[in-house]
Parts: sequence; structure tokens; C-alpha cells
Amino acid sequence: MYLHLGNDTIIRKNDIIGIFDLESSTLSHKTREFLSNAEKKGRVVNVSAELPKSFVLCKERDEEIIYICQLSPVTLIKRASQMNISID
Repeated sequence: MYLHLGNDTIIRKNDIIGIFDLESSTLSHKTREFLSNAEKKGRVVNVSAELPKSFVLCKERDEEIIYICQLSPVTLIKRASQMNISID
């Protein structure tokens, strides 16, 4: 199964580690540092044409990839639950 993130981007459900609210999670210094390091390593993919609201952390081929998305985490979780994807 796949999850559509917007802008013609889909990811495999088995690759999802977590879905995070960009605004609230980046209040933490550690999260900002994590995202900054991932961006420096070229592991951030921006699929947002508008103001980003969430990021999805995935593990693809033994690499962590972060997708910056314009959809809210609630919307992504609803999409995932409609497809029987368990997000804990």
C-alpha cells in the first residue's frame, strides 16, 4: 500500500516511521537539529508547493528520508487509516 503526500509523491506504507506536525515538533532544539542535519545530507524532499504543515520520516533502502508536506498530520493519518495503515 501507498500513501499520497501531494504533488504526485507517494510513499510505501512500510517505509513510514512517523508523521509529525512541523510547527509543534520544531519547537524542540533536537528536532530542528535533526532536520538540519538531514537537509545537509540531502535526505530532505520538499513535496510542498505551499506552506508546509508536516513532515514524514521514512526509512528507504537503509536511509532515513524526510518528506516535507503541505498536508496536515491529521489529514495524512486519516488517509493512512483509510488504507488500513497503522500509525502509532
